[in-house]
Amino acid sequence: MYDVIIIGSGPSGLACAIEATKAGLTTIVLEKGSLTDAIRRFPVNLVWFSTPEMLEIGGIPFVVSTVRPTRVDTLNYYAKVARHFKLNIRYYDAVASVSKMDDHFKINTKGGRTYAGMNVVVATGYFDRPNRINVPGENLPKVLHYYTEAFPYFDLNVAVIGGSNSAVEAALDLFRHGAHVTLIHRREKVGDRVKYWVVPDIQNRIKAGEITALFNSTVCEVRTDTLLVKTPGGVREVPNDFTFILTGFLPDTERLKNLGVRVDPETLVPAHDPKTLESNVPGLYLAGSTVAGKDNNQLFVENGRAHGALIVKSILAHREV
Repeated sequence: MYDVIIIGSGPSGLACAIEATKAGLTTIVLEKGSLTDAIRRFPVNLVWFSTPEMLEIGGIPFVVSTVRPTRVDTLNYYAKVARHFKLNIRYYDAVASVSKMDDHFKINTKGGRTYAGMNVVVATGYFDRPNRINVPGENLPKVLHYYTEAFPYFDLNVAVIGGSNSAVEAALDLFRHGAHVTLIHRREKVGDRVKYWVVPDIQNRIKAGEITALFNSTVCEVRTDTLLVKTPGGVREVPNDFTFILTGFLPDTERLKNLGVRVDPETLVPAHDPKTLESNVPGLYLAGSTVAGKDNNQLFVENGRAHGALIVKSILAHREV
């Protein structure tokens, strides 16, 4: 019987595990993939908007030689932190079910293991549920919802759907490695949250005709060799070999609902006390972007890393009662 079972080994899950370990609580982290699995699947050449100190957890300094850390810097840092605190993490064993018993929780994994815990922290993020555009052809093999690197797409016609950081940076990376890029966005310009040093770059590439931009436009259909795009000037057929739909992610609320957590039907925000992050189910806590619902742009590593201290403080308070 563990004091705390944490689902997910992203930064917020690790922060929870660190605080619980420091407090002397018996703790285990269940992870369906590798350590910080979502970050591992980020674009290979990603550079964070944040500075290193904003990504630190557990009081362990994050030291790099540049102002902004890379994906590789970050993966190495969190591995160092997990090793330093000797965190008890079970990798590549996804949670299959979570059941609320009378006075504890029971968790079964797809690997056939069973765990029992007095408290459960759900820190699974939202990276596994890309936001779909729901058009004919979206399930074709050439349609991708994650971007890693540009080399497989050299000299091919590639469309990038979206206007946020992920879409804009993918479009620029593809262009610089020889792809013929069309950026398609339903708004009149790229998003306001795009990194400030990236904005002039994408604007200049579009102005020079090096990247084709279709603003105020939406994809109607994905075909084998083309896309049908609704633009202000009418429907256009655009040559296309691969399409990246980089329009964000949605939270997976079904597991929470099955546990009895109330979820707002409009915002998809699960019921929780913002001071403790305990849900309406006693002993079940939410950490990181899991608490944000649709508006997950409001929660990042920078503020999600503080959730561990709030959750452990609440668990300890309940034990004293």
